[in-house]
Amino acid sequence: MKTPSRRLLAGIASSALAAVLAVAVPTSAQATIVELTSGHVDVIDVDHVAGGPIEVTVGDDTGSTFVERDPSTVVFVVPPAAHTAVPSGSAWSFLGSGGYAYVLPQTNTAGLLWAGWDTTGVASGALQFNRVVVKLTDVQGPGGFSIFTASGGTPTVLFDSGNGLPDSLNVNRNTHAHVNWGFDAAGTYVATFEVSGVRASNGQTVSTTEEFTFEVG
Repeated sequence: MKTPSRRLLAGIASSALAAVLAVAVPTSAQATIVELTSGHVDVIDVDHVAGGPIEVTVGDDTGSTFVERDPSTVVFVVPPAAHTAVPSGSAWSFLGSGGYAYVLPQTNTAGLLWAGWDTTGVASGALQFNRVVVKLTDVQGPGGFSIFTASGGTPTVLFDSGNGLPDSLNVNRNTHAHVNWGFDAAGTYVATFEVSGVRASNGQTVSTTEEFTFEVG
């Protein structure tokens, strides 16, 4: 609802006053950047209700209170403690050729982020097949970026910037999963993800794109 003061301003046609207001009231504010260093976090937290947009936030559960954050205000810190030897074998070649990489593991590890994604906020029946498509469209950084799972010493690569993009993954609604996040070298990475789905009601595709920043090493 408009306040009386807003109705008054809307009725004033003075260009001089408009110019003063434009200077006095900035159109945007500098967002506070939050660095996340350890604990549970859903890097890609997806919400959607029938007829609405797909919303992607960062589910920050690293503190005493869960907070949904705008991805543009978050830096995920991957510390030197994440530096690890790459297992031998060609199956692990996606982690680069240097023998070492930085990895946020899929298991909860003290001092590191336990990072994953969450689609429990997607309403049942809102999207066809009750799923979203998560697509890695671009990575800017000093080395390769990958997301993978590992079981019995064997990796399953879900996303890999080193073999060409985009990479896509179908994720069912009501999924909460943790994965390994790999970085070939130290430095700053910006990974761009598109999350999309098809509305069950009319077959229209709905999507959103967000950038995620990782500070490695």
